[in-house]
Amino acid sequence: MYEGVVQDLIDELGRLPGVGPKSAQRIAFHILQADPVDVRRLAEVLIVVKDKVKFCSVCGNVAEDELCRICRDQRRDPAVICVVEESKDVVAIERTREFRGRYHVLGGAISPIEGVGPDDLRIRELMTRLADGVVTEVILATDPNLEGEATATYLTRLLRPMGLRVTRLASGLPVGGDLEYADEVTLGRAFEGRRSVDD
Repeated sequence: MYEGVVQDLIDELGRLPGVGPKSAQRIAFHILQADPVDVRRLAEVLIVVKDKVKFCSVCGNVAEDELCRICRDQRRDPAVICVVEESKDVVAIERTREFRGRYHVLGGAISPIEGVGPDDLRIRELMTRLADGVVTEVILATDPNLEGEATATYLTRLLRPMGLRVTRLASGLPVGGDLEYADEVTLGRAFEGRRSVDD
C-alpha cells in the first residue's frame, strides 16, 4: 500500500459507487499527475455541488432551487406521475422525449438484504401528492430487477385501491439482442408484453 495522504485518497475514491480498488488507484494517480489548476477546479465543483444542490420539495429530483425545472414547467401534465428510483432515471427517461408528465423520485428501492424498507423511501410523499385527486395515472418505472420488482409490487398494492390507473414500463428483449443470450425473466417479459403486428 501507499503512504499517508495518497492511500487516504485511494481509500476515499474506492468508497464511490462503481469504483473498485484498481480504478481508485488509477484515478488517484491521475489526480497526482494532473495540473494543480484542474485539481482545484474539481475540488471547488465538488464543494459547490454539496452547497447548492438539494432535492426538489415536490418530486425529490435534484434541484438548485426549491423546485426542479420539471416541477416548475407548467406545460407538463400534472395528471400523470412516473415513479422512478433515482434522479439519474429521470434523466434517462427525459432523453427519450416520450414522457410529458411529472416524476416522483423514491430515493432507492425496497431491498431487505440492504435493510431498505418502504419507510426508507419517499412513498409517504408520493401518497401525499396523490391525495388531491389531480393524478389519474401512476407509471411505475422502477428497475427490472428483484428490488425494483418488489418496489413496484408494493406500490401497486398501495395505489390500486385509490382508483388510479397503475401501469408498469414494458420490458423485454433489447433491440439488436439475440434470443439465445436472453435470461428467462427477460424472455418471459417479452412474451407477456407481446403486441399485435399491424399490416
